[in-house]
Amino acid sequence: MPLAKIRTGRYRAIALALFGIFAIAGAACSGEEPAQPASTPTNELTIYSGRGESLVGPLIERFEELSGIAVRVRYAGTAELAAAILEEGDRSRADVFYSQDAGALAALAEGGVLSQLPQDVVESVPEELVDASARWVGTSGRARALVVSTDRVPDPPDSIFDLVDEEWRGRVGWAPTNASFQAFITAMRQIHGEDATEEWLRGMLANDVVEYPKNSPIVQAVGDGEIDIGLVNHYYLHRFIADNPDFPAFNHFTDAGAAGGLVNVAGVAVLDASENSENALRFVRFLLSEEGQTYFRDQTTEYPLASGVDVRSDLVPLADLDPPSLALTSLSDLEGTLELLRDVGALP
Repeated sequence: MPLAKIRTGRYRAIALALFGIFAIAGAACSGEEPAQPASTPTNELTIYSGRGESLVGPLIERFEELSGIAVRVRYAGTAELAAAILEEGDRSRADVFYSQDAGALAALAEGGVLSQLPQDVVESVPEELVDASARWVGTSGRARALVVSTDRVPDPPDSIFDLVDEEWRGRVGWAPTNASFQAFITAMRQIHGEDATEEWLRGMLANDVVEYPKNSPIVQAVGDGEIDIGLVNHYYLHRFIADNPDFPAFNHFTDAGAAGGLVNVAGVAVLDASENSENALRFVRFLLSEEGQTYFRDQTTEYPLASGVDVRSDLVPLADLDPPSLALTSLSDLEGTLELLRDVGALP
């Protein structure tokens, strides 16, 4: 059976490594019932979503309403769900993997568990935001940024590498268990090398970087004065500004052409073992439709990627951000990034 390879060798090792590390995030798979063999096709759809319910729950409910398909969603961390899919293999309940970042999608594409998407789907998105073998497609874009205190940081640093300076001791926050942060570290490894990445991580820890569970608490901490700078995705700040136009922080974009300027995507894939592949493709097409792309623009403040939906006027255009020339498929080495984060002490 083609999928048998994920039970042994490298892919088995990746799954076990991810499971072991992400048990610390409190999202262990041990509380789940064992996966059962897939049943015959139904008017149902099971989504494994690494994107949070507060972000995409309303959009999934809208799809359910329009399609008449009964949708079940398992929300958890992106890396945890990627590991679960590798571990479950052809016994997985998942029809769709909806990922917070391209790295996990690329890892699953390498694992041979994703179905090839139709040409009309992949052609609706710029080719650099689609897997070269059409196993996944980007659905919305997000840029790495520093969220910076308006009141306390009049002159923010030009590079994330400056954050190890004594000036920023105890003033910076990060979220090492977050999938987007891990993808950023993977990009740093690819662009700047293993040694430079390890040196930066150790320098940040030595400089008393403050750990948070995810991006939203980092933004809140900047607003509350607990820290002065946070490493986040661009769109989190916009949620706070929507509730409070005077929220005392701004996004600062750094490192043009380098890891600190990474533009990543949330993306989606259909599982090769899915017995509901037609429903799965309907969901993929819905995410890339005008309604889906407008939702990302207006509700999550992300960059739309398809269907001719314009970017919000209050966002810096993607063309002006000058991200690194890095194929998103090169972010697949989650295993190496997680091992590095654990080795330096950023993860237990």
